[in-house]
Amino acid sequence: MEIPAQGHATTGDGGPGSFSRDAWTRNAAAYEAIRVMPFNAELAAGTLPQDRFRHYIVQDAHYLIGFGRALSLAAAKAPEPDGIVQFARAAQDAIVVERALHGGFFRDYGIGPETFAATPQTPACDHYVCYLLATAYAEPFEVLCAALLPCFWIYKAVGDDIFARAAPANPYRAWIDTYAGAEFATAVAAMIAATDRAAGAASPASLARMHRAFAQATRLEWMFWDSAYRDASWPL
Repeated sequence: MEIPAQGHATTGDGGPGSFSRDAWTRNAAAYEAIRVMPFNAELAAGTLPQDRFRHYIVQDAHYLIGFGRALSLAAAKAPEPDGIVQFARAAQDAIVVERALHGGFFRDYGIGPETFAATPQTPACDHYVCYLLATAYAEPFEVLCAALLPCFWIYKAVGDDIFARAAPANPYRAWIDTYAGAEFATAVAAMIAATDRAAGAASPASLARMHRAFAQATRLEWMFWDSAYRDASWPL
């Protein structure tokens, strides 16, 4: 995905797209760390061990349930009817569309409903879900948008990057094609635009909270993939 042109606006009067440009610029080093981390490098090469991808896909299915709830709460907080529709549809897609992607891998790996239900969230997944839900309940709409945006945007950027360098017969092609696809690109562009609209009416104090939320969610994206690569679990 092409990121917005870089900018340095830090207040709501920075013009269209100023928050997203600034947020991406501030977190560019974190995105680069995500892009080159072993999980994504090996996924692109098609050499990622199946047990690590299996760990990831199970945890991602857990995560999407919480993500869908956070999106639903964003729909409830949206100030305009179009925003209600946008976030409600995004919640539906998180549960229905992306779960269909997981379902294919679940069948391939022999993961049934009982196995999934019996597999707890890892510390990284639990942390990320709890952070989004806490933000959804406690923060205003614009801060919630900023917390939700990295999951959309970073996945698209990583998906595009992996698509460009993926091995021809990659066993994870279905995952790559989903996040590098045009349909997901449309959803990401809409989320960026919604966040920038919300930022346009935000106070300087709210903008600062938006930037903290975006940075925190970006860090949690890294933690999620790193946790899957290390097959991390609760120590007790």
